[in-house]
Amino acid sequence: MKVTIIGLGLIGGSAAIDLRKSGLATHLTGVDISEANGAEAVKLGLVDAYESDGDSLSKSDLVIMAIPVNTLSALLPQVLDVTPPQCVVIDMGSTKGAICRSVAGHPNRGQFVACHPLAGTENSGPDSAFSGLFRNKVNIICEQDKSSPSSMRLAEKVFEALGMKSIFMEPEEHDKHVAYVSHLSHVSSFLLGQTVLDIEKDEKNIFNLASSGFASTVRLAKSSPDMWAPIFEQNAEYLGQALAEYIMHLQRFQYLLMKKNTKELHKMLAEANKIRPVLEGITAQHASRSLAPSL
Repeated sequence: MKVTIIGLGLIGGSAAIDLRKSGLATHLTGVDISEANGAEAVKLGLVDAYESDGDSLSKSDLVIMAIPVNTLSALLPQVLDVTPPQCVVIDMGSTKGAICRSVAGHPNRGQFVACHPLAGTENSGPDSAFSGLFRNKVNIICEQDKSSPSSMRLAEKVFEALGMKSIFMEPEEHDKHVAYVSHLSHVSSFLLGQTVLDIEKDEKNIFNLASSGFASTVRLAKSSPDMWAPIFEQNAEYLGQALAEYIMHLQRFQYLLMKKNTKELHKMLAEANKIRPVLEGITAQHASRSLAPSL
């Protein structure tokens, strides 16, 4: 199967590795606005060829779009304009509402499968790609009923080859939930990193005092702004709601702290501790998936 991957970073590159391993992809073409990324992807063996103009789209059986969501929304209709009828187009964007709306009335909407693999690291670029990134991860598919049966069949083969388990949501439901469980944590990490940098102008002190707790909390601040700024913009409504609630809790914490109300502070922390069984359940779920046979 001829596969074109648009976006040769962590997500696109990792998908390329495992699609080749599975035998599903017989020829891989990479498309990226960065010639340096394209050359690196070919050098690393992620793809067989690189192009900047997307000429391979008209000859592809499968197109995977792994680019920032603002660019994705603008480019997706153009991709559906030029791909042949049998070609399936899959996006891997972290927001779904704007992306799905961008092709709502497109005559080739049935060729498109909207998905969001809940996988990633804080690293970016072709050299960050690795085999197994998607294995045992959850994949969210939106608007399944608007994708043709043949497109869904091929997409399911792709998700199986990558080792993912798929669930289904509507775009607005997806965007609301990820605002709280993913996007808000990235905002918190970015701003915590910024706050510490503003206060500790002498970076040596940060390195001397930083513990594993600090490192794990701000790890997401290493994520690519080119990817995350558009995500925040596209999910501004739901992320704004999540931030309002988060700020409310921060303000209450600050008030109790200034009042030296240790009793209420303790009560607030104990209430937050109720997240423990949820996190333990997630850890156990991930552990059980890791024991499943690899595809």
